[in-house]
This record gives sequence, C-alpha cells and structure tokens, in this order.
Amino acid sequence: MKNTSEKGLVWAVAALVLGMLVTGQHAVGAQAPVPAPTALPTPVEETVDVVGVTPVTGLGIDRRLIPSNVQMLSAEGLVRAGGFSAVEHLSLTAASIQINDATTNPLQPDLQFRGFTASPLLGLPQGLAVYQNGVRLNEPFGDSVNWDLLPTQAIAGINLMPGSNPLFGLNALGGAISVQTKTGFSHPGHTLTTTGGSFGRYVVDGSSGGHSGRFSYFVAGSALSEDGWRDFSSSDLRQVFGDVGYRGARTTLNATLTMGRNRLIGNGAAPVDLLDEDRAAIFTHPDQTRTRMTMLTLSGRQSRGASLTLDGSVYFRRAAIGTLNGDDSDYDECEAEPFAAFLCEDDGDGDVVVSQFGDFIDVDEDDELNGTNNTSETVSNGFGGTLQATVVASLAGRPNHLVGGVTFDGGRSRYEAATEIARLTGDRGTDGTGFLDAEAAVGLKTVVRHTGLFVADFLTIAPRLTVMGAARFNLSTVRLRDQIDDDLDGDHRFTRINPAAGLTYELASGPTLFGSFSMSSRVPAPSELSCADPEDPCRLPNAFLSDPPLEQVVAATWEGGVRGTGRGISWNASAFRTANTNDIMFISSGPVTNTGHFENVGDTVRQGVEFGASGAAGGVQWSAAYSFLQARFDTGLTVSSPNHPEGVDGEISVDAGSRIPGLPQHNLKLNATGTIGRLTIGGGLLATSNQYLRGDEANLLPAIDGFSVVNAMASYQVSPLVRLKARVTNLLGATYETFGLLGEPDEVLGDDYDDPRFFSPGPPRAAWIGVELSFR
Repeated sequence: MKNTSEKGLVWAVAALVLGMLVTGQHAVGAQAPVPAPTALPTPVEETVDVVGVTPVTGLGIDRRLIPSNVQMLSAEGLVRAGGFSAVEHLSLTAASIQINDATTNPLQPDLQFRGFTASPLLGLPQGLAVYQNGVRLNEPFGDSVNWDLLPTQAIAGINLMPGSNPLFGLNALGGAISVQTKTGFSHPGHTLTTTGGSFGRYVVDGSSGGHSGRFSYFVAGSALSEDGWRDFSSSDLRQVFGDVGYRGARTTLNATLTMGRNRLIGNGAAPVDLLDEDRAAIFTHPDQTRTRMTMLTLSGRQSRGASLTLDGSVYFRRAAIGTLNGDDSDYDECEAEPFAAFLCEDDGDGDVVVSQFGDFIDVDEDDELNGTNNTSETVSNGFGGTLQATVVASLAGRPNHLVGGVTFDGGRSRYEAATEIARLTGDRGTDGTGFLDAEAAVGLKTVVRHTGLFVADFLTIAPRLTVMGAARFNLSTVRLRDQIDDDLDGDHRFTRINPAAGLTYELASGPTLFGSFSMSSRVPAPSELSCADPEDPCRLPNAFLSDPPLEQVVAATWEGGVRGTGRGISWNASAFRTANTNDIMFISSGPVTNTGHFENVGDTVRQGVEFGASGAAGGVQWSAAYSFLQARFDTGLTVSSPNHPEGVDGEISVDAGSRIPGLPQHNLKLNATGTIGRLTIGGGLLATSNQYLRGDEANLLPAIDGFSVVNAMASYQVSPLVRLKARVTNLLGATYETFGLLGEPDEVLGDDYDDPRFFSPGPPRAAWIGVELSFR
C-alpha cells in the first residue's frame, strides 16, 4: 500500500469518527434520567468493567466513560491466549502490540505499542510507562524495562492505556501498561504446573492463595531453564512473588514482595548470509545479561465517609543488571611506524591503546587481537510513593468522579563499564587477554528525582454525555557524577505541565462514542544525557562521553472512536494520531553494530486505526484485533549510518515522510478456544507486514518481509485436580524474521560475507506438554 493511500485511509476513518462525535453532541437532548453517581465498590470487589485511571488503581471508573480505547486483559484471558510470559500473552491478543525479538531471547523482547517501545535495551527510546501495582518499573538509569522481572504467574490483570496519558507520568508518550497482581481474596486456591519440550525448555510454576476473615495471603513462584534454539543460547529464570493483605470495614492493607534472579542469553541478530547457511547460527558470543531484583511495596486504602477514599503506597526496589557482550573489534596493529608493535584504535589508524596498567599493549604478529569483551554493571536503588484521593459525589446534581494526588519516584544508580581486549575463537566466541582499554572505562553515579502532581475529573454534564479533564505537573532532576574524572558531571532540571481532555457519549442504540486529546513527556535518561555527541560515539551499554544536553520529548495524541456490545459480542474501532516533538533516537555512528549516540531528531508522527471484537457462543470464545500504523519522520534529517551501502561518507539523508524502522504497518491477531466435554482446543494466527531495517531510516533498502505464524494448544481435564496441557508454536513451520539492522559481517566472517543486513530470526516449530494440578 502506498503512503498516499495509507494516509487517506487514516484520515478517512478519523473524519468518520469525528463526524460521529459531532453528531452525537448535537443529539443530546431529552434522554433517560441522569444516572446516579458511581457506587463505591467493596475493597475486594473486582469488576472487569472498572478501569484505574492512574497507576494507583484506586476505585477506578466505568470503562464506558474512558475517552480512549482502553484494553483490559484478565488472568484467565491471558492463559487462554497461550504463551509463557506476560509479554507473549499481550503480543498474541492485544491490538497495536508488536514484538521485535532484537535479542532473540523471548524473555528480553522489545514490546512496541502504537509505535512506541518498552525494552530492556538501553539503546532504544523508551516511550511507554510500565507499572506493577502502581510502582513504576522503568529503570532509573535508562527508563528501560526488564520484562523478565515481571511475575507472570502472579498477574491478575493488565490494563493497556493508550495515548499520551499525563496521569501515568513520564514515558507515557504512546501509552502505559498497568499490571495488577493477585491476592488471596481475589485468587484463592493452589496450583502446580510442570512443562517441558522443545529447545530444552523446562518450567515449573506454582501458586497458593487463601483468606480467612480479614487476612489473606498469596505466593507464586516460577523456575525456567532452557538451552535455546540457537547456538550458545541457554537461559535460566527464577521468580518469587508474595502478598499478604488485611481487609477491614473501611481499610485495606497489602504488602507485596517481588524477587527475580535471572541469567539470560540473547545473541541477537546475525548476518543474512550466515542465516542462509544455518538459521540457528549466531554472529559473536556470549551476549549475557544477569538481572537481580528485590521490590517491596506497602499499599493501603481508607474510605472516609460515603464519597471520599484515600489510596497510598510506598516502595523500595533494588535492581542489579550485569552484561557481558563478546563482540568483534575495531582495534588493530598501529599503522604509524613508531608504534607499529602496539595496538591502536580505529582499525590501527587511531590513538594508541593504553591498558589499565598504564602501558601500551603489544601486538604479536601471530596473535590477532580481533575481539572485545564489553562488560557493564548497573546497580539501582529505586524508591518512592503515591498519595491519591478519590471523590465520587454529585456536582451540581450531576454524577462526578474526581481523582488527584502526588507521586515521587527517586533512584540512585551506579554504572560501571569496561572493554577488555580479546581474541575471537573458532566458534566466534571471545577469549579475553586481561588487558582493558583504560580510555573506555566508565564509572558514573546518578541520582534522579521525579515529582508529579495530578488531577482528573469525569463529569456527566448531560444524559449519557461525560466530559473529562486532567492535568499533571512534572518536576524532574537528573544529577550525573563521573567517578573517573569530571567529564560526565552534570545537573539537569526539567519541568512541564501536561493536559488532557475528552468526552464520551452513549447513543440511545447502545454504542459509545469517544474522543480525546492528551499530552505527555519524557525527560532524557542519564544514559542518554551521557551519550549525545556524534563526534564521540559510545558503545551501548558500555561507554559514555561528555555531551551536549538533550531536550525533553513531548507527545500529543488525538484519538476518537466507537465501542459497543450486543448479541454476545464486544467490539471497538478507533483512530489515533500521536506527534512527538524533539524526539530522541539512538543514531548509529560507528563500524560496530551497537555504536552510536543519542540525538534530538526533530518531529515524528505515529498514526493509525484499531479494530477489535470478541465474543462467546456455543462453547467457543474468540477474539480478533487488527491495527494499521503509519510511523514516520516528520522532519528531514541527516543521520550517520556507516554500514549503509548507499551512504555518502557514512551518512544518509532521511526525507520527511520516511517510515521509522522496525515498525510494521499492518498487524492482525485471531484467536479461538472451544470446549467439548473435558477437552479444550484453541488456536491463533499472528500476522504482520514488512518493516525497514534500523540504520536504513531513509528506506533505501528492501524491507524485511512480513510473516504469519499459527499457534495451537489443547488441554484435557483428567480429573477435578489434574489437567494435561499441550502447546505448539509456529505450527506451519514458517521461516521469518522479526527485526533487522545494518552491520559489518566481513570483518569477522571474511570477504564472502558482504551483505550488511543482520536479521533476528523467528523460532522454528516447537511443542511443549505439561501437567497442571489445582485445588482449593
């Protein structure tokens, strides 16, 4: 589909929705009586139609009054979708969710929603805010999200909040993901599941919950071990979650503990010529990430009278993330005659390398130093809290829902990185020499503080017509202190007020029309502020340099649509447009694939449409979701892309209107599950269109082909306590890629490997079987 027709489709749908909204406003007249104010639910009541409008869910509000396409997924719905992680569940069911397996480890995905990313990789712009029970999970150092630390077995539900919602604070440029966990009141009972099968993957999951009188408990744990389907790609995961709660007449209290200890191997993209020979092959190794996290949250709710409720929470979160990346090298024997026996940068044409001992590094003619071990360690202590008040009472005789509060998120991080000179082995692993490049060493301490004041009000001003207004004030400070010299020292301060407004109108025939405008922002993370100079690129996540300041990114979203239910079917249709100002991107600027710098690249736009439907009939539950996304640069720019075959002096010119790499335009998901007696059978289709490679922002090279994947699952209830389960992914054996970028393969593989395209291959057909024991 050409860009002109795509733009016509987007704006035609948007115009249709806008016209429906205008018509709906004129249709307001003598209708049914104004409904009574929303009743306060009891502390343990869980109604799927109630949505938390802030990270601290509070009382929530009827979903029909939210002026955007909120997607809600329950624990039961996530299980029906299949998958062994929360992110995989989302990718199989939710509209506008796309996964890029840049690392090819399913526990380290790049989750993209409406063209915005939440990823564990520091080199990506983080445009989504992620919360667990109101606690911000974006890491203090780089705003990244380590999905392997999310306790999948303890998830009670996920709300996917679209648009630039200011109530969800920083990074909610394209949306927010709000996760609620289980309690002994909401999910009593005991389960134990064991699963094994392809890729040497074995998983043991268990949970136990219950309550007695006013007290409850819930515990869950998960252990995973796998060899991986690619070479040298084993991983191990350990998760523990616990919750204890108290429920009184007017007061509820909860204390939760989340812990994770994981070792993940994600060997990433490989040259296309190498994948043609062996789909399981990798470029260089190891690419290991170790994550360790402990998070303690204390939360409570107090009802004060019939209309006022107070919610509060405090948390402490300690996370340590260590990486070891074995790579090729741009070091070589010095070309300058006086230093010919020593090692130099820039393929021998740069400065002489000085080791940690203060000496030059000798080069033996028979000992090629053609590799590096890049290591990093980030230790962060995050802490903060929220105090929120909700008032549900009539205003001038009209139903009104008012919520407001204050939040604080702080974090202290210590970042250390080093580059060890190494040799590439025969299988393209690395053998370290013990010599470090002293100039590449980084020691950095950072302190971030984010304070927010927010308020939102939902007022029913006429029968079936509700208006919403909201605003949030953000104050952020970022302090950098270099632990080696003072090059990285800096103090940065950012302030901004972000507004939102919208309306919903329920037609007499049943469907609800909605429309909204919202703004949100994100401040440059410490990792970005320390790596923003194109003249001094850094190798993420291993080195930073003294750089010019960056501007905060501001996003504005327009959204409109219609949703409804009838004859057992729930459906929705919406159109959206998000424009980013001063967008920050990681720009490639070196001969090694993960070298570059962060830069404000101007304006970008992400716009599109979403359609969804779900229902149940005759014992079959089904769902369908389709999204169209047009993500483009709205400002022309010149970017560094040294490995681009059509680049000039290592640069390419990007015209306004060029598609942003890594983002497919079309995304389709179909799922169905049916039960016959004790047997349950389900299946799903996931289909996406093509995408451009990172490093080809100008769209000059052929795009990566789209793909379709079919999954299937079945379970059999042997007895009230025992269920057998089976799952097959990529049932039809499709060969496909989920991500691509440009690199330099011939330096490692030889001159026969001259195609600069690197792809992340999708996994082959796989199957697992398991046994689930459950009882109350």
